[in-house]
Amino acid sequence: MRNHTQQYINGEWVDSTSGETIDVINPATGEAFGRIAKGNAEDVDRAVEAAHAVYLEFRHTPVEERREMLDRIVEEYENRKDDLIEAITDELGSPLEMSEKTHYQAGLNHFTAARDALDTFEFEEQRGDHLVVKEAIGVSGLITPWNFPTNQTALKLAAAFAAGSPVVMKPSEETPFAAIILAEIFEAAEVPKGVFNLVNGDGEGVGNPLSEHPKVRMMSFTGSGPTGSKIMEKASRDFKKVSLELGGKSPLIILDDADVEEAAKIAVKKVVHNTGQVCTAGTRTLVPESMKEAFLEAAKKEMEQVKVGDPRKEGTAIGPLVSRKQFDTVQSYIEKGTEEGATLSHGGAGQPDGLDKGFFVRPTIFSDVKNDMIIAQEEIFGPVMSVITYRNLDEAIEIANDTKYGLAGYVFGENMDTLKDVARRIEAGTVEINGAGGRKDLPFGGYKQSGIGREWGDYGIDEFLEVKAIKGYFK
Repeated sequence: MRNHTQQYINGEWVDSTSGETIDVINPATGEAFGRIAKGNAEDVDRAVEAAHAVYLEFRHTPVEERREMLDRIVEEYENRKDDLIEAITDELGSPLEMSEKTHYQAGLNHFTAARDALDTFEFEEQRGDHLVVKEAIGVSGLITPWNFPTNQTALKLAAAFAAGSPVVMKPSEETPFAAIILAEIFEAAEVPKGVFNLVNGDGEGVGNPLSEHPKVRMMSFTGSGPTGSKIMEKASRDFKKVSLELGGKSPLIILDDADVEEAAKIAVKKVVHNTGQVCTAGTRTLVPESMKEAFLEAAKKEMEQVKVGDPRKEGTAIGPLVSRKQFDTVQSYIEKGTEEGATLSHGGAGQPDGLDKGFFVRPTIFSDVKNDMIIAQEEIFGPVMSVITYRNLDEAIEIANDTKYGLAGYVFGENMDTLKDVARRIEAGTVEINGAGGRKDLPFGGYKQSGIGREWGDYGIDEFLEVKAIKGYFK
């Protein structure tokens, strides 16, 4: 049993004032494997005061000092590789290989990207006789999600540290141990006291008071739209800056000249990655009417190869969903898809054969989906693909953009001119052509109800900065 019932405040591990704890569940077994502190408003206040006490000093540290600090963090992060992989596998149910190659590596990438961005980032700019200065916004509250315990934490922390903003972070109570290890990493890397503060707990006890605290200047949140809306409302009372990375219902458009087998392979991967618990998942697969049957046959063959099971067994492609709540949510959407008249082409409700413990689900494909169906409009956050047909490219674009979200989009085909045209017409913050990988310094964020602001690299640093004009500075 992992027990870590203290908070990390002002460079020290201290008891939570509530004295209460939260059990952390291993989703592969459905049983508690750890316990953390259940923080409250008093814990939050102590953490914010610690950050506020050092924010002016940290803001004005030389850029080179912050770069060296990030260098030390990278070194200590690499030293804790095995610990991070073990924690993520236990708390998220991620297969060991994915815990290493996706989760661990993503966190490392964000720390190195922020460090490298400082080599060229311009914090000051001369305009005539005047000076434009970018300076750290001040105490920043970070609320991070459970689906990527290192990626979503590291990208915020690295950017804040590079900008010179001290932080108070509340990780998800479902995947808190990777964040606790990060606190230990920062301690070993000699991050100055008060610059990083960790308060574990739930949304009501920690998230709300953090969003409302008058000395917090900025809130950065990744998670659901309804929670993001509440944070924005609370932050608006004293006009805090907000950065929100919210949900998605991303279209994956397959063009009529695409290789069907290859398109199916990538489409399935975009749905089952991280057990479908990905805000950018390409869960609405748009195929030409003439390609429907060939695509479904290829997609079902690909889905049959996806091994669901124990995240610690070699060959497992996807593990369980993170919680009983998420399991029940995904099951309800599969049932709604059937009720709405979509055709269940693969998978379905219930657990895979032989997996009666934990929160395992059957990867599922629905065909004959209409874009106004619930399963095509609402974020399921599980390995469920909705196949929608289109007659021409204009209709495909119309369907793709007919959603309240705009986080990501995907397009597959042969003609590069057509691919570029479709990518420009999709209303989303990130559009990927033919499965192209990306750089770690590209901006990430969404249109419409997928959020406000951008993260990653220099774009992420900008979110933690204010802009000041000093007139007559060079007179």
